[in-house]
Amino acid sequence: MPGENLTREEARERARLLSVDAYEVALDLRSAVGAGQDHRTFRSVTTVRFRCSEPGAATFADLLAPAVTAVTLNGRALDPAAVFDGSRIALDGLAAENVLVVDAQCAYSRTGEGLHRFEDPEDGEVYLYTQYEPADARRVFANFEQPDLKAPFSLAVTAPAGWTVLGNGAQAGEPEPVAPSAATWRFAETLPVSTYITAVVAGPYHVVRDHYSRKLPDGTVLEIPLAALCRKGLARHFDADDIFTVTKQGLDFFHDNFDYPYPFGKYDQAFVPEYNLGAMENPGLVTFREEFVFRGKVTQTAYEGRANVILHEMAHMWFGDLVTMEWWDDLWLKESFADFMGTFSMVEATRFTNGWITFANRRKAWAYRADQLPSTHPVTADIHDLEEAKLNFDGITYAKGASVLKQLVAYAGREAFLEGARRYFKRHAFGNTRLSHLLEVLEETSGRDMAAWARSWLQTAGVNSLTPLATYDAADRITELAILQEASPEHPELRPHRVAVGLYRREDADGALVRYAGTEVDVAGPRTVVTGLAGAERPELILVNDEDLTYCKVRFDEGSLDTLRARLGDVADPLARALCWSALWNLTRDGLMPARDFVGLVERFAGAETEVGVLQMLQAWARTALVHYASPAWREQGGRELSDGALRELRLAEPGSGHQLAWARFFAQLAGDASHLQLLRGLLDGSAQIDGLEVDQELRWAFLAALAGQGAADDAAVAAELARDNTASGERHSVRCLASRPSAAVKEQAWEAVVGSDKLSNALAEATIAGFDQPGQRELLAPYAERYFAVIEGIWRERSIEYAMAVVRGLFPSLQDDQVTLDAADAWLAAHEGSPAALRRLVLEARDDLARALRAQECDRAAE
Repeated sequence: MPGENLTREEARERARLLSVDAYEVALDLRSAVGAGQDHRTFRSVTTVRFRCSEPGAATFADLLAPAVTAVTLNGRALDPAAVFDGSRIALDGLAAENVLVVDAQCAYSRTGEGLHRFEDPEDGEVYLYTQYEPADARRVFANFEQPDLKAPFSLAVTAPAGWTVLGNGAQAGEPEPVAPSAATWRFAETLPVSTYITAVVAGPYHVVRDHYSRKLPDGTVLEIPLAALCRKGLARHFDADDIFTVTKQGLDFFHDNFDYPYPFGKYDQAFVPEYNLGAMENPGLVTFREEFVFRGKVTQTAYEGRANVILHEMAHMWFGDLVTMEWWDDLWLKESFADFMGTFSMVEATRFTNGWITFANRRKAWAYRADQLPSTHPVTADIHDLEEAKLNFDGITYAKGASVLKQLVAYAGREAFLEGARRYFKRHAFGNTRLSHLLEVLEETSGRDMAAWARSWLQTAGVNSLTPLATYDAADRITELAILQEASPEHPELRPHRVAVGLYRREDADGALVRYAGTEVDVAGPRTVVTGLAGAERPELILVNDEDLTYCKVRFDEGSLDTLRARLGDVADPLARALCWSALWNLTRDGLMPARDFVGLVERFAGAETEVGVLQMLQAWARTALVHYASPAWREQGGRELSDGALRELRLAEPGSGHQLAWARFFAQLAGDASHLQLLRGLLDGSAQIDGLEVDQELRWAFLAALAGQGAADDAAVAAELARDNTASGERHSVRCLASRPSAAVKEQAWEAVVGSDKLSNALAEATIAGFDQPGQRELLAPYAERYFAVIEGIWRERSIEYAMAVVRGLFPSLQDDQVTLDAADAWLAAHEGSPAALRRLVLEARDDLARALRAQECDRAAE
């Protein structure tokens, strides 16, 4: 990655000099297919029209390409060897108005960065798509790769004649034949957009079309053509009708609330293979990972998750595409808003009305972890360069930012918030903004001091803890209820919180725990007295942040904690129950509750959990507690107890339900003893059955992965399953299964495939890493701890940043959870102070997770 980084200072200087009027991009993709083609590069010809405020000045254009054939600036031919260094094209002697033409050979990607080429093992068909964020458009065409140099884009693509070819703009006319079996597609010029949200999708995709219409306040009718597409091999699984339903509901919601019609014409949604992200908000052509096309039965949580992503990306059409941050410091101006609006719109406009429960339980868990890492940062971050920007697509920017916006709605009011958004869009349409631009409109609409709010919530890092402290009189009535606010020494900011406080009790001896009193209060400083609940009868449970209005770690008084240990499953309200589970998990992560206690709570109460999304999160937390936070001496016993409990709940679950499916998958992850493995074999070969459980292809792979990881399925069994499911998805599953087998030779082969070679695609590398890292194989993996620290700097230097991130994160020896490994991480950090900051951040985060695990193990060991 040398020479590929762009600093904020360089971007600011270039933006000071330049304004871009138009891009014309022509791509020839015929080399992607056909005998005799090397399938490595394609031709890219770019014409950029731009102005310079200081004629005679010098600057540079961005391009990552194996070769440049020709460069012309204002009719003057430049020597490519002299001006192109592999990542930048030097431009000097600029005129007031300039035309730059670059003819290059660009590389097809196998890592999901730039123009990704995928060959389907099922039928040999080739599929192409682009992914650019934050700065990979320069892998496809020459440009000025920074978000504040917006311009209209015109696109022409030459490709095999039978393909579907899409760009951001609508297709202009019919494809023009240019050679036998080839044609050129031309697309309408876009409105001004940033380089990173331009897009191309090309290949023999399966396409379904629909249409959206809406009458606008001025009486005109807005017409939006819709399309949804996937690989032909997934067409039989493609539920485009449901995707269109959510899409139309989202368009209705945003038009009802934003008062700015969708400005980008058509709305295509492409589900593409080997995608690195969840999705990307390219205007007019949104791309998604194809795992959102469900090949087997999934829980409603999966459908809810897909709907949330569809709406998240749709919100970006306004927050991010219409109005874009100037630089990646203000990434939150698009991602935090889209993350919040995804849930906000989903709850109000779709069938997924319990979305805030999922948000409280899942998204906030991501934020709480990120906000306690040594790399935590304010929501408005200080991003020096592109490598830092790449790593800031994290739990702070997304989930904490969204949580802060949820708090802002409680603080400023829903209508003030939405009116602020409306003014923001109209004031800055097709422009670029900073934090101050948003605060300006919110102050206008709310009448509140947004600068003070922003200082506390957006410009400081860390998460506060809120703990209730109650005193009672002789009649067991509250004399005083206070909320104590704490912060870590590293991030001591005590923030203003608008919170609801709920008091819960049983109405009869065996009844549910229900809220019988509550109030809202503004928390400020270290101690806040809640005046609205004085005189209330003694509760069995005090829940701070009831209704989940703010972003904080909830703590409990001793009486409430005792109640939850005994009757957590009796908390009637599903959101309140989810908040209690989240709080207990934070206690476990912080080493304040033994891991075995949390696992015990899951064993006792998870079976009664009504929300399947919460259940799946509890299962994931319980497994993490067992693998990382439990005392090593208790792991085997804890694993048996948890797997036995999972099997019990699997048999008790309603036949055919999502809960049954969730327990089946969880049981497979835990199965270790001979009887459990025998049951999995029986479910695979049909000799065993559980009423209502349909063992479809995806569940077959889950069961086989469990058997392979335990050494109970060999390579022949994996090969047989791949023959049964000879698809791209099957190939990924088989690669993971093969790498998971408990053999020294297998581990060495997997290591070399990922670290010693660059032949694997991003998807197959990630599958190999997932198989390599098995919790039950600590001794087999021990030799790779030292090797990890020896290779990561070279990996960072030689591979693309996306691939390098996957390796550095995925192969960190977290299963070698001892002081020796912690010391090795510290030694590497001490010896590599000059290494790239992004690489050091990844190692520092993994090191912190390991240190947290060791602290949690000490807490659990004390409970023995």
